[in-house]
Amino acid sequence: MLLAQELEKLKEEISQKIEKQWAWVLFPVNKYGNFIDNLILFTRGGSGGMGYPRLGGEGGKGGDVWVVAHNKMTLKQLKDKYPQKRFVAGEGANSRVSALKGSKGKDCEIPVPVGISVTDENGKIIGELNKEKDRLLVAEGGLGGKLLTNFLPLKGQKRVIHLDLKLMADIGLVGFPNAGKSSLLSQISHAKPAIADYAFTTLKPELGKIMYNDFKQISVADLPGLIEGAHMNKGMGHKFLKHIERTRQLLFVVDISGFQLSSQTQYRTAFETIILLTKELELYKEELQTKPALLAVNKMDLPDAQDKFRVLMNQLQNPKDFLHVFEKNMIPERTIEFQHIIPISAITREGIDELKNCIRKSLDEHANWENDAYHKKQLLNLQISNTVSYSETPSKNTVTSPRMDN
Repeated sequence: MLLAQELEKLKEEISQKIEKQWAWVLFPVNKYGNFIDNLILFTRGGSGGMGYPRLGGEGGKGGDVWVVAHNKMTLKQLKDKYPQKRFVAGEGANSRVSALKGSKGKDCEIPVPVGISVTDENGKIIGELNKEKDRLLVAEGGLGGKLLTNFLPLKGQKRVIHLDLKLMADIGLVGFPNAGKSSLLSQISHAKPAIADYAFTTLKPELGKIMYNDFKQISVADLPGLIEGAHMNKGMGHKFLKHIERTRQLLFVVDISGFQLSSQTQYRTAFETIILLTKELELYKEELQTKPALLAVNKMDLPDAQDKFRVLMNQLQNPKDFLHVFEKNMIPERTIEFQHIIPISAITREGIDELKNCIRKSLDEHANWENDAYHKKQLLNLQISNTVSYSETPSKNTVTSPRMDN
C-alpha cells in the first residue's frame, strides 16, 4: 500500500515537471517583458472637504495627481512598484471651528521615465515629459464645500491615462533583421546586446553610449529589425518605429550581401533594402525622412564585398536609374540623401573609427545649423517686433491740430 502511494506521488511529480516544461515551450517567457514602453493607469483626484455652513467655513480642495519625469525611472519599475496601477490623491480637510479653511489634500505623484507621452482613454494627448522634473497634471482634485456648492464637497476628477514611452537618443539604428546592428552597437559603445546568427535577435530596444577621448558622449538606440510591412504593424512595426521619432539622426545599417527574411520571402539586394527601409519610414510617418541620415554598409569582410560596394555606390548616386525594378507602390516619394556612407565590418572593426567620427561630425554640423536657424529666427522676430513698435508709437515731432468745426 505504501509503495503504491509513493509510486503515485512520483508519477504526479513527473507529470507536474512535464507540464511546466511544456508550458515553457507553449508559452515562453516574453523576452520583451524586461522592457515596457506603454502602460495604462487609473488616476483620481482627491475629494474636497466638507464646508461649515453655520460659520461659512470652506472645506479644503482635494489633492491633484501629477505625472513627474525622472531620469533613472523605467515603466517596468513603475509597474513592479505599483502593481494595482491605481493612483488616488488625498482628500481635502473638512472645515471646523478651529480651522474654518480646510487644508488641501495631499497630491499624488506618479514617477515616470523621461520621454513619456501621456494620453487619455480617447487618445487625446494630455502632454509630454521630455526632461528631468517635468510635471503634468492628469487628475484634478475636487473643490471643497463652500457657499457656491451649498457647502457640499465635489469629487475629484477620474481619468484613465496611457503612458507611452519613446526613446530619446542622438542616433537611431535602422535596418532589416540580421543586418548586424547589435554587433555594431557592441563595437561602437559599451552596450552588450544579444548577438546571434539569425533574424530577430534584438527583441527589445537597446541603448548604448559612444565615448570619445575628450569625454563627449553620444547615445545610440538599437531598434529591433524592421520587416516589409512594418508601417502596417507587421512584425512589431509600430512598437519600434515610434522610437525612431525622437532620435536626432538615423543610421541605416545594411548588409552588403542583401537580405532575405526566409526561404518564402524575396531576396533583396543592399540597394533594394535601403529603398524599402526608406519606404517603410515614409509610410509610417513622412517627417522621419527629413531627419539627417548616415549609412553604414556592414559585413565588408565577406567575399566580393568590395565589388558589391562599388555597384551600390553607383546605384545610390543615380537611384532613379534603378527604381524600375520595384513595384510602383514600393518606391518612396523621395530618396534619402545620406550625410556620410561608410563601409564597415562589425566583426573585424574595419571602418568603425571612421563611422564614430562621421557620427560626431554629422551631429555637430546639424547642431550648428540648428543654432544658426534659431538665431536667425530670433533676429527676424526682433526686427518684426521693432517694426510694429515703431509704427504704433507716435512721433515726437508730430503736431496735433485742434479740431475745426464748421
